[in-house]
Amino acid sequence: MRSFQRVLLSLFALFAMSSLAHAMVRIDVDLSSQTMNVTSGDGANYTWPISSGRAGHLTPHGQFRPQRLYVMVHSAKYNNAPMPHSIFFYGQYAIHGTTAVGALGRPASHGCIRLAPANAATLFAMVQSQGAAISIVGAIPGGGAMAQLHHTHRNVAALAYAPHHRARSLKEWARDPLGNR
Repeated sequence: MRSFQRVLLSLFALFAMSSLAHAMVRIDVDLSSQTMNVTSGDGANYTWPISSGRAGHLTPHGQFRPQRLYVMVHSAKYNNAPMPHSIFFYGQYAIHGTTAVGALGRPASHGCIRLAPANAATLFAMVQSQGAAISIVGAIPGGGAMAQLHHTHRNVAALAYAPHHRARSLKEWARDPLGNR
């Protein structure tokens, strides 16, 4: 009887883990069109304009996972610029909200991926609760043959941003998404 319970419990755990794996947010960034397509694990779909890195400040290509999430960060590197709803995915590169919404749809950043503030808040909440897989492809418009920064497994520059509070890891968020502890 105990063997049957263990098998049943193992099957339940396997089913629960496979359900969680499918609930992940898919973030597809196309630098060529300066758009982000988002598919939530619950079936919601969005297409938003972005601003990626301009010439000389390129956005990395590749497949990424969120590393750190901050509700508000200020850039210590770029005049204390606010970066609401930041999702850091590669060293100091993040997806975040911007007040420069007039620049959305064209390269304008120092390498981060900028979104309208409401879109950044929506994405942040989805990633916080479901996790994410991030894909970045394409070349910036008018970039010609200029080389893009590609994701590699080397060390990247230290974080040049100052969060307002201690960051919680994704494991901590998975255990307690609302931060009630």
